Amino acid sequence: MKYTQTTVDKLEAIVEEAGYVLRYERGTFQSGYCILEQRKVVVLNKFLQLEGRINTLLDLIPQLGITTELLSEESRKLYKEILSKLETENGNQ
Repeated sequence: MKYTQTTVDKLEAIVEEAGYVLRYERGTFQSGYCILEQRKVVVLNKFLQLEGRINTLLDLIPQLGITTELLSEESRKLYKEILSKLETENGNQ
């Protein structure tokens, strides 16, 4: 996956289309993010650089339990790619 602003935008779209509010705030997050499940809010560390934002979103998205019907066709395709890559990585360990 390319480390570009376009990639960040696409990953952010998945989170937002799934019904989560995505916010960038400062804080001391161990993993670079915080999930408030009951309110469907995802808070990312605003000081993360582009690569950090992408990697954090890639780690985070599979944990959200997203219903694919909520996603646009483009977001659904990317979401499935993320899950497929995660399964491949976990299978190789």
